[in-house]
Amino acid sequence: MSTELLDIKEKSLIVSSMAENLIGSEIILLAWQINEKIARGQKIFNLTIGDFDPSIFPIPELLTEEIKKAYDDHQTNYPPAEGTMGLRKVVSEYIHKKGNLDYSPEEILVTSGARPIIFAAYNTLVDLDDIVIFPVPSWNNNHYCHLTRSRVITIETSPENNFMPTAKELKPHIKKATLISLCSPLNPTGTCFTESEIRNICDMVVDENIRRGENEKPLYVLFDQIYWQLTLGDTQHYNPVVINPAMRDYTIFVDGISKVFAATGVRVGWGYGPKRIINKMKSITSHMGAWAPKAEQVAVAKFLSNEKAVEEYLDYFKDELYQRVNAFYERFTELKNEGFNVDVIAPQASIFLTVKIDLIGLKKQDGSVIKTTKDITDFLIEDAQIALVPFASFGSSPDSTWYRVSVGTCTVKQIHEIMNNFREALSKLS
Repeated sequence: MSTELLDIKEKSLIVSSMAENLIGSEIILLAWQINEKIARGQKIFNLTIGDFDPSIFPIPELLTEEIKKAYDDHQTNYPPAEGTMGLRKVVSEYIHKKGNLDYSPEEILVTSGARPIIFAAYNTLVDLDDIVIFPVPSWNNNHYCHLTRSRVITIETSPENNFMPTAKELKPHIKKATLISLCSPLNPTGTCFTESEIRNICDMVVDENIRRGENEKPLYVLFDQIYWQLTLGDTQHYNPVVINPAMRDYTIFVDGISKVFAATGVRVGWGYGPKRIINKMKSITSHMGAWAPKAEQVAVAKFLSNEKAVEEYLDYFKDELYQRVNAFYERFTELKNEGFNVDVIAPQASIFLTVKIDLIGLKKQDGSVIKTTKDITDFLIEDAQIALVPFASFGSSPDSTWYRVSVGTCTVKQIHEIMNNFREALSKLS
């Protein structure tokens, strides 16, 4: 059969409008495109995906040992769909001790990483054509809204507020909304809510729900705090329920081990919130088969119960991350002070750093002019040998010249090479 006939046959296979218009993760696509270039021999430092190089950042040694033991003990049958009771008890104790949050095991749902929690929360709370509010840049909210056929209101945030949304920006849109999706520390920026701003947002949500009364669907907050234990320097993490206990009825948390223990491939995440909502989410994930592997659940429960091992790993890990984001911060600051049109926001948390690279209007050595953000991204890859994710991939304006730097795949020594390459490439522009 000819290619033309195959194309016609493919196009005749009609699918749902949701599937037809759904696109995959822009970040993962970019990361694998870069990896293909690297595999073909091109030298590029890939700082796109929010992942870790296991040869640089292995998971905690004790966690590795406990996973092996669990498989040796044949912990390979189905776990309970909501997560093993052993792990849910440990998570309950862990978030109480470290986060001052009081959630019983029955109010906790364990899944294969954090994504099923987000998917289940959207599908539990949001009806067809309900309104979801989220800031941009932010990670994947646009796709979860597409999957739930909800209506979207985006809040374009600003560098003056470290790209964190404010109550003032949210308030005009909340009256008819069902869900506000928030993340702190924020992916992609690595910045956090201040205590006063998260308090203002919580007060606003509580007041709105008082106005709605008992006969109207509440305004909920999905609060992704997957990076909450990776605050750096003097930064502190604040969450809605500790800031305003009345938020407990309206907040669903997203959490897990993937980032805090460099365990992205181990696939153990959890969410917690009001029991009625968590029970509905459990029903959804049970039909998805989205549970974490039983052996990993057993292992994570034992690891989290070992306070000494956890604290030792966190001390080491956070120090290593700070060295990296701070090295990038210092070098970008130097370039800014030298007069290059770059900027950077001081690191606060996570594995990310926010940088501005505004090269619009500059001319390359071949005579071509950089006209768009895509041109900047291509210049970084081809001329500076560095791959970063533009904020446009996180929902920001296509004209934004802000980028995410992810440090989980590089050594401190490599940062100096990366930035030397970058400075040399910038110097060739006119």
